[in-house]
Amino acid sequence: MMKAKMVDICRSIMKVGKDDPRRVIHSVKVGFALTLVSILYYYEPLYQNFGVSAMWAVITVVVVFEYSVGATIGKGLNRGMATLLAAALGIGAHHLAILSGHIAQPFLLALFVFLQAAITTFMRFFPKIKARYDYGMLIFILTFSLISVSGYRVDEIINLAHKRLSTILIGSSACLVISTLISPVWAGQDLHNLVALNMEKVANFLLGFGAEYFKASEDDKSCLEAYKSVLNSKTTEESLANFARWEPAHGRFQFRHPWNQYLQLAALTRQCAYRIEALNGYLNSDIKTSVEIRSVIQETCTKISKESGRALMELSIAVKKMNQPCSAHTVHIENAKRAAKSLKSLLKSNPWGDNYDLLQVISVVTVASILIDMVNCTEKLAESVFELASKANFKKQEPTANVSSDKSLQNVKSPPTVDCHHTVINIPEDRTTILL
Repeated sequence: MMKAKMVDICRSIMKVGKDDPRRVIHSVKVGFALTLVSILYYYEPLYQNFGVSAMWAVITVVVVFEYSVGATIGKGLNRGMATLLAAALGIGAHHLAILSGHIAQPFLLALFVFLQAAITTFMRFFPKIKARYDYGMLIFILTFSLISVSGYRVDEIINLAHKRLSTILIGSSACLVISTLISPVWAGQDLHNLVALNMEKVANFLLGFGAEYFKASEDDKSCLEAYKSVLNSKTTEESLANFARWEPAHGRFQFRHPWNQYLQLAALTRQCAYRIEALNGYLNSDIKTSVEIRSVIQETCTKISKESGRALMELSIAVKKMNQPCSAHTVHIENAKRAAKSLKSLLKSNPWGDNYDLLQVISVVTVASILIDMVNCTEKLAESVFELASKANFKKQEPTANVSSDKSLQNVKSPPTVDCHHTVINIPEDRTTILL
């Protein structure tokens, strides 16, 4: 049993590393950064300058070094700026307390600590501040309290603040340099890939839904389950967008890249995924509708599902490659809209009549209604992709001759060219022909 448990642990470790090899590199980077700042403690001349305060550099690396560059920069800047501001205000509060006299000094210091802690804690409840500066607020409270309170017992308060600020800056700088220069993990790139991948998952479901619902084929059902991760991706997307705002320009992600537009696109993708969740429920519903009832709407529903899926697939490829969307997705959306219009007319005519089980008919009509709504959702998502492409300056694709997926267009032949050396004029009145 012990051997089997060790084997399972080893397999789990290997799986974590294989799922994302960047995790292994990140672990090595953290170890290297800690070793580097530990020199402040090990090397005697440096230790004499910083003393026990050198430990703050080690602590800074532990708490600041995050997986992505944006998260590391955000925490590093939060910690550095909060420490600088809190140290300055703490020294100022200490001097004001000294001017008030020996008796009033502890009471005035306690008042300052209370005010800054209460005000800063209240500010942390603001959503925008909490999203980007929550860690800085915590460090501000901690540093101000340590500087102002310890100043009551320590005479060299400025020297204490200087050492702590210096070691924190050293630790933060080490994290920023190593995180940015050695195999960087960009939160913006991860957000970009995640949004494109989520659109692809939704598209794959729609492409396979028609065949599965109407039992037209026995394809692999794994693509019909991948969309579920899209439903719970909001927290991850918001975190990545927050971290991406701290990152410098890299690759094709320039300064002030429209990260908020990615969140809008992700929200629309989730709306499509919620509709897909409802469709998936009817795939495994306890109410089994007969093939005869389903066959009435099979053609139009399959058309809507496939065309919407193809449009989303084209859009996801455009986002992933950072290209301006081509006209192919527009053709698919128009085809889906025409199929949806036909389906509406079919439903209004009540093709089943009164001879079928009402529960089965309601189930089929609900599926049809969701698919019709999916067309509108796909169109909104396409508009959002166009807006993102415009704001992010996606590159334009070279015009190419696209082969239409419609077989009817492929069968159309161009008229033969005739090399005429003379002109023939037909005069129907007298049935004669003049040859020139």
